[in-house]
Amino acid sequence: MRQTFYMQLFDWLEQLDRQTFIFIHTGFNNYYLDQLMLLARNALTWIPLYAGLLIYIVTKHKKIALPFILVTLVTFAITDYVSASVIKPYVGRLRPCYAPTLAGVIRNIIDCGGKDGFPSTHASNHFGMAMFWFCSIYQLTGRKWYWLMAWAALICFAQVYVGKHYPFDVSGGALFGTVTGYLMWLVFKRWVTSAKIKKTHG
Repeated sequence: MRQTFYMQLFDWLEQLDRQTFIFIHTGFNNYYLDQLMLLARNALTWIPLYAGLLIYIVTKHKKIALPFILVTLVTFAITDYVSASVIKPYVGRLRPCYAPTLAGVIRNIIDCGGKDGFPSTHASNHFGMAMFWFCSIYQLTGRKWYWLMAWAALICFAQVYVGKHYPFDVSGGALFGTVTGYLMWLVFKRWVTSAKIKKTHG
């Protein structure tokens, strides 16, 4: 009885995920939106944005620049490697653009990429860095840069819009990235605090 309930729940969630994907991928079908989503998820767009943030930290907060940059790199390395090389092969969920049942739905506005889709590595990476940076900036300046989360969410939406991922793929990636980013902020916070203590007693 319980097993039947869970199977029905799983089937319902899968259908919800599929129908939501179709709605986003086809319901917003627009040439200009296509170009905007492709631009948003392009590395040539977000790399300069993130580089600018790193430059801001280096120039405004020189004393913590090194740990900030190193923890940023470690955060990216963890979210990228674990999502792409550990979780994806283990789960083995096909991207929507490889699903035979969606062959007539996919608009083919971008190359499909690898077959495994859960979790979205884009979502993992962007939310990992967004969460780490959000907490760190707040710790350093008291400012809440919500736009970092909004930007990561836009990337997630773009991944679904262009047909690369289901909504649950990006949701799983966002959750994994957020948790990783928060844990790495705790490491950063302890590192900076420890360095201040040593300097005080040095």
